[in-house]
Amino acid sequence: MAVHEDRRIQRTRQLLRESLLALVKEKGFEGLSVQEIADRANVGRTTFYAHFSDKEELLLHGFDDLRALLKQRQREARSGQGERSGRLFGFSRELFEHVNDHRDVFQAMVGKRSGAAVQRRIQNLVIELVREEVKLALPPSRVKNSQREPLVRFLAGALFGLLAWWLDEQPNLSTEAIDHAFRQLAVPALDAAAPAA
Repeated sequence: MAVHEDRRIQRTRQLLRESLLALVKEKGFEGLSVQEIADRANVGRTTFYAHFSDKEELLLHGFDDLRALLKQRQREARSGQGERSGRLFGFSRELFEHVNDHRDVFQAMVGKRSGAAVQRRIQNLVIELVREEVKLALPPSRVKNSQREPLVRFLAGALFGLLAWWLDEQPNLSTEAIDHAFRQLAVPALDAAAPAA
């Protein structure tokens, strides 16, 4: 019985998420009401509030799934075979693909209060992933702790800036090309932060 309930909960949340994304594309986020989201998902307001406290929580809830996916890709890349440069930043391609798949939603929210919340969430996620990458790639014996966080912020800022530039100014650039550009810049920066062992 619990498995059936879990699937029903997941299905309801997925319906609400899909409804929100569709409505954001049509109308933007700021003017949406919980009732409109619930109506589009064909559920009642009570059902909506059983899962989320407001539309902002629904919007940000999707980032938990994205975070888990990106961390999984990062682990898979780290445990894979091949050159070190190919195993570093294993999450970046998936991040670019996710943003590309939801490009119209991100663009509909740019400059809005909700867009700022999404940007902060993405920035924090990128910082977390880059911090883990730096920790694994550069053990304390290779780089001082006082240099570690500036490196994390530099690489995360570069990735986020590249992501914003790609969204705003280079919509025809493929996910493969933007990911390749990021890696070409990030791996040497990571390596330059510490002398060779």
